[in-house]
Amino acid sequence: MADFPKPVVARVHGNVLGGGVGLVCACDVVVASDDARFGLTEVRLGILPAIISPYVIRRLGDARARELMLTGERFDAAVAERVRLVHHVVPGAELDAKVDERVQGLLAGAPHAQTRIKMLLELWGEVGWEEYRAALPRTLAEVRSGDEAREGLTAFFEKRKPGWQAKP
Repeated sequence: MADFPKPVVARVHGNVLGGGVGLVCACDVVVASDDARFGLTEVRLGILPAIISPYVIRRLGDARARELMLTGERFDAAVAERVRLVHHVVPGAELDAKVDERVQGLLAGAPHAQTRIKMLLELWGEVGWEEYRAALPRTLAEVRSGDEAREGLTAFFEKRKPGWQAKP
């Protein structure tokens, strides 16, 4: 999921434990109900979150990941939001509406540009600052010369929605 070229939205409710937390960490936008519970509980079973650890560390940072992986403690949605595991916490009755709102926000963005953004975000974690910075003008030039960018800029100047936002 982390490598999927399109945005991935998680709709979270109930218990999200172990590998489920890893799945959440691999998503681009995460909306959780306020009654969701989370935990990297593998240590309490005598195992470890090896496969999901890169995603957890990238999402939460080393210090927070260490604490949660080593203790195996469960935590609520408010804590998950505070440690940046989830982006939005809403009452359960509002979960679907909030997910739909976030999906609509993503649909307003250009699909190819979103794919390239995800590629840039991945590159950030793989290379040093200088190499990343050097890739930015080249990436922007490639994207700006494409059909999608031409459509987006033309639509902006013509004060209309771009084709990818057109209603069927």
